[in-house]
Amino acid sequence: MFKDKTSHLISRRGFIGATGAAATLAACGNGVGSSGASELDARVDSTRNYLFAHYPATRELSQKAQGILWMPLITKAGLWVGGAYGRGALRINDVTVDYYSATQASFGLQIGAQQYAHALFFMTPEALRQFRSGSGWSAGADLEYAVTNDGGMVSADTITALDPIIAIVFGQAGLIFGATLEGTKYTRIIP
Repeated sequence: MFKDKTSHLISRRGFIGATGAAATLAACGNGVGSSGASELDARVDSTRNYLFAHYPATRELSQKAQGILWMPLITKAGLWVGGAYGRGALRINDVTVDYYSATQASFGLQIGAQQYAHALFFMTPEALRQFRSGSGWSAGADLEYAVTNDGGMVSADTITALDPIIAIVFGQAGLIFGATLEGTKYTRIIP
C-alpha cells in the first residue's frame, strides 16, 4: 500500500512537470521571449518615419487619431487565386499596445506580386474600440482612403475628414492609387 502511494505521487509530480514543460514550450511557440516584437517595432518605426517624411500632412493626421495600425510590409501575390499577408502594430499615443496580422484572399484574373505598406488611422474612440474588441476585424467598403493632390501632398480634405477610419496605402513608389484593403482581415497576434 505504501508503494502505491509513492508511485501515485511520482506520477502526479511527473504530470505536473510535464504540464509545466508543455506550457513553457507553448509560450516559446507563441513568441514569448523572442525578438519578434522588437523587430516588428523597428519596422513600424521605419514605416512611420518614411510616411511622415514623404507626406508631412500625415503627421498632423496622426496627432488627431485615437490610434494607428501600422502595417510595414504586406506581400500580395496571385495567379488566378491571390492572397496577401503581413504583420504590424497598433499604436496609441505612439506606444505599441497590440500586434496584428493582415490576411486577404482574392479570386479572378491576376498575375504577379506586389509589396506595399499601409496605415489605418482610427479617428474616433468608437472606431478604435470596435477594432480592438473583436477576435478579428475585416476592412469593409466604408474605409476612407487618403489621396494626393496635384503637388503630391495628402489632401487637406483627408486631414479634416470626419470619417471614423482613414487608410493610407503606400509603397516605395508613393501612394498606391486604386488599392483597396476591402476584405483584409486583421487578427491580434503575439509576434
